[in-house]
Amino acid sequence: MSRKQETDLMAVVRQIMELDKQNRQQEARVTEAESKYSEINNRVEIMQLQTLQSATQTSSDALYDCASLYSKSYKISGEYKLPKDEFLGTPELSVFCDMDTNGGGWTLIQRRKVGLTSFNRDWKQYKSGFGSIRGDFWLGNDNIFRLTRQPSMLRIEMEDWEGGKRYAEYGFFTVSNELNSYKLFIANYSGNAGDSLRYHNNTNFSTIHKDNDKCVDDCASLRKGGYWYNCCTDSNLNGIFYRYGEHTRNTDGITWYGWHGPNYSLKKVEMKVRPVGFQP
Repeated sequence: MSRKQETDLMAVVRQIMELDKQNRQQEARVTEAESKYSEINNRVEIMQLQTLQSATQTSSDALYDCASLYSKSYKISGEYKLPKDEFLGTPELSVFCDMDTNGGGWTLIQRRKVGLTSFNRDWKQYKSGFGSIRGDFWLGNDNIFRLTRQPSMLRIEMEDWEGGKRYAEYGFFTVSNELNSYKLFIANYSGNAGDSLRYHNNTNFSTIHKDNDKCVDDCASLRKGGYWYNCCTDSNLNGIFYRYGEHTRNTDGITWYGWHGPNYSLKKVEMKVRPVGFQP
């Protein structure tokens, strides 16, 4: 090959490399634009969800969660009954109120502490709820939607088998309705447990026989519980309850990766919500 041919070849190679660089830059710009569009679309969905508040929720006399009970001087933690929601057509709802933690006014939506209640349930059971309000339970996705139609926050409290305790709090938390597969939106993490729910933001709820995750695998079947799976999980608070001695052997337990990783099943968990801006 002559020197001129070598020079021409190098020039062609440089042109190809430059075109490849420009192509990668263009792909990066497209990816960034898609990400911004997705974020804007999520915000629109959130705003649409929050316009579904009932007229009764604007009444100062309404009792629609534990925070409103607290404001009526019901300040002892325990079981209460909320009136039916006329807007949604839902019946009376028995709830457990935490009136002590961090100012009180919390409505529990989930608890794990005994281990006698299976959380490997189908869509219908997760929709309506199951378990004992004083023991292990899931309040029900319809009821969580009911509670989070107003701007809400989420607090998750965890305890391990060595007596350690951690918490994660999200300044924004809402769940869409069944038509939208109870899609999860969370933001504004604080706490000392690590943010192991961010990976699940903007995901649909999945259960056995109802695979709505973002993965080829059926995460609900693999992880043995209904949850907002991505592909698959950075946490699973509805996994199998493994007792001491068994809690470090499996990845389908009650997990929070930011604290103990994927192979440690927690001893106790509580998930609770209250309105943003609540003042004790």
